[in-house]
Amino acid sequence: MSNWKKVYSSEFEYRAKIVNDILEEAGLNPVILKKRDSSYNNFGNYEVKVNPDHILLALKIITDEIDLR
Repeated sequence: MSNWKKVYSSEFEYRAKIVNDILEEAGLNPVILKKRDSSYNNFGNYEVKVNPDHILLALKIITDEIDLR
C-alpha cells in the first residue's frame, strides 16, 4: 500500500468519506488517510488513495460523478 496514489484531498472528513464510498462502490478499494495534526486537530487534510492501477478511473469518477460544492 506504500505505492498507492492520492486522488482526492480535503480538510473535511465527510467529503473524503463521500469520495471514498463512491470509489468503493465502483470496486476500487480506496483508503482514507488522516493527515490532521494530532495536537490541535485544526489543520491538515484527509486523503483518499487508490492502487496505481486505478488512478485514471478514480479521477474520472471523481470528476464526472461527484459534486462537492
